[in-house]
Amino acid sequence: MAIDLRNKFKEIKILKDEPLSNYSWTKTGGKADYLAFPKNYQEAETLLKFANENQIPMTVLGNASNLIVRDGGISGLTMILTDMNDIHVDGNHVIAEAGAAYIEATKVAQKAGLTGMEFAAGIPGSIGGGVYMNAGAYGGETEYILESATVLTHTGNIVEMGHDDLDFGYRHSSIQDSGGVVLAATFKLEKGNKVLIQAEMDHLNYLRKSKQPLEYPSCGSVFKRPVGHFAGKLIHDAGLQGYRSGGAEVSTKHAGFIVNVDHATATDYLNVIKHVQETVFKDSGIHLQTEVRIIGKA
Repeated sequence: MAIDLRNKFKEIKILKDEPLSNYSWTKTGGKADYLAFPKNYQEAETLLKFANENQIPMTVLGNASNLIVRDGGISGLTMILTDMNDIHVDGNHVIAEAGAAYIEATKVAQKAGLTGMEFAAGIPGSIGGGVYMNAGAYGGETEYILESATVLTHTGNIVEMGHDDLDFGYRHSSIQDSGGVVLAATFKLEKGNKVLIQAEMDHLNYLRKSKQPLEYPSCGSVFKRPVGHFAGKLIHDAGLQGYRSGGAEVSTKHAGFIVNVDHATATDYLNVIKHVQETVFKDSGIHLQTEVRIIGKA
């Protein structure tokens, strides 16, 4: 890239040739040509418009949790939104910027005595990522509580999108199709009892810790739930727990997770995913689709 973005935007934190393994929850991934950390809507808008005007590829990450970045890294400009992390309460609403942790938003809701967000108490992603993929757990989904989202469109305009505009589905929103960037979300909750809300959050976190391999780096749940089945059970029944390629392994604790047990590369992860998909299809006739987002150059 002829333009050094660090000199062009001195007021924005931008790193050059930065390993994305420093940020991804799998601890894998190649380098980003440029990695920017916008602090507000205006900086994100400025970067996107500049990238559009100069034909620079743009990639936006939330907090890189449900993500695999290939070992070849990402060309052009990558934005991580973790510096946009304000969360506040307005009546029965929790308003959170895209880079805020979903878990932190649930804590804010609990302190305000607002119920409805407990299901997300252990979801490791960001607010933006949660809206983008309609994240959910334990019977709850983002769409059930989301009222609206502030979105930076692919053309560089900041717009408000209501719940129905987002066309939610299982691990899907219209943002995935439009190329927009979630900047913030407004959640509509109900008044509740702080003690009972905390008890439910503690219960769900206990279930998560007892069933999931949180002691190892991972990208969370790798595969979508097939209709009428559970991905983890299909993988377990195919005898794949403990299957390993390089440093990536199908968790022996929860078959729906692939964990980094020994300095895995993104290629190790992708090899395990491919083997799991092929083996489960041979065993059950069901094709597992990935829930994890896979991006970057091979």
